[in-house]
Amino acid sequence: MRASLNQLDQICAQILSRLPDGGIILLRGDLASGKTTLVKAFVKMIGIAEEGSSPTYSVQQVYGDRVYHYDIYNEGVEKFLASGLLEELEKEGYHFIEWGDERLAKILSAYGMGYLTISIEPDKEAREYQFEAA
Repeated sequence: MRASLNQLDQICAQILSRLPDGGIILLRGDLASGKTTLVKAFVKMIGIAEEGSSPTYSVQQVYGDRVYHYDIYNEGVEKFLASGLLEELEKEGYHFIEWGDERLAKILSAYGMGYLTISIEPDKEAREYQFEAA
């Protein structure tokens, strides 16, 4: 699905339709592909007053009582696991994980945790979003 910045509500609506009660969303894409921008749009769309920001240095941000945003780029899966954040994924809500790679996907599957992967590819003034459920 292709969308520009002013069409992110369509991508957010896709997330809500696929995960109406929350779930784990692995966000994949290169630096500056729009992963954090998508989370910010989602937070705004569901009516949370806080503005989303990148958790690059804090690993986790929480918005309201139902959106959890993780960035494991700097620390990797090992730090994510060592910090006890795997247990956080059991909380009700939407869990967006930037840089969720195949290793994390295998761990989630081993624990019986389903997830939605969204791959983001820049395409001129827009982005191409590919959804894959597991």
